[in-house]
Amino acid sequence: MRYHHLLVTAIIVISLSPALISAHFFPNVSSIPSWSLPNSTKKTAWDEFQNFTGCRPGDKINGLNKMKQYFHYFGYIPELPSNITDDFDDSLESAIKTYQKNFNLEPTGQLDSQTVQQILRPRCGNADIVNGTTTMNSGKPLHTVGHYSYFPGTPRWPSNRRDLTYGFVPENQLTDDVKQVFANAFGKWSQVIPMTFNLSDDYTSADIKIGFFSGDHGDGEPFDGVLGTLAHAFSPPSGRFHLDSAENWVISSDITTSTLSSAVDLESVAVHEIGHLLGLGHSSVEDAIMYPTISSGTRKVELAGDDVEGIQALYGSNPNYNGTTATSVQQRETSDSGAYSVGSWWGLTAFVVAGVLVF
Repeated sequence: MRYHHLLVTAIIVISLSPALISAHFFPNVSSIPSWSLPNSTKKTAWDEFQNFTGCRPGDKINGLNKMKQYFHYFGYIPELPSNITDDFDDSLESAIKTYQKNFNLEPTGQLDSQTVQQILRPRCGNADIVNGTTTMNSGKPLHTVGHYSYFPGTPRWPSNRRDLTYGFVPENQLTDDVKQVFANAFGKWSQVIPMTFNLSDDYTSADIKIGFFSGDHGDGEPFDGVLGTLAHAFSPPSGRFHLDSAENWVISSDITTSTLSSAVDLESVAVHEIGHLLGLGHSSVEDAIMYPTISSGTRKVELAGDDVEGIQALYGSNPNYNGTTATSVQQRETSDSGAYSVGSWWGLTAFVVAGVLVF
């Protein structure tokens, strides 16, 4: 009876714990096993959105309500009724137009091929629009030069907290190689602002807490499996940074030579999410680190001018920064066909979801 009681207790504890599991890390693309790759029978997060290509106002298509849920998640439709319909109504048309403006597309209000392909790309889980406001393209006056944005209220780390620590969820049991990827990502930001980031062995006391999670992990922003939303991070001074453990995370730089749509460059996503941790929202500048989506086969780890201007407006410039350590260089695939057509944001929370994704 005593052992039965202990077993029940253990089960209860496990059931109440966040969905912490070991993530999938690969030293290079060729080491990703074939059984983990998307195929005709294994769908990824947003596969079915391809079926809505060509839809326009007035149409009624089975499953279109899921597209409305997508736009609601990323802030484009503020409120959804309890009985969401499959009608292409005014709210969906308005959401699509705003989305198209934010991603430098022609604001047709229709689900044309270019718009659907953009929607299908893996992204940060943080929302693009928070509380009805955005400082991406759709929320800025014409001819505005800067496209960087901040969370509502422009939160930042206080002036007495410029030497931050970060720690990893112990249960993830990350290797030194994986931890080094995050160290490199933090280094991109410390090069341009007067802040330092140091690894702490004490996860509970660290300023920034990093973990890989699966599905619903207790923050109201569940992950959705392979691709789709990749990660999300909260605005300062929360320090929470969550990544989807279902992804095929590549920790080396050869991802640009891959044709595998499920391979995700870990450092690229980490640099983006750290921007959220520091207070940056999403940018409409495609070369910027804070652009919400990232195509497959892309390694994007260098800050663009837009990122530098935005973060230095919050924290000032690193006195050792000479203006040359950050660039707008981005390695990409050679064709649009590789841009993943299915897809997990840039996770709302940070807000984000705002919060703030959620690369």
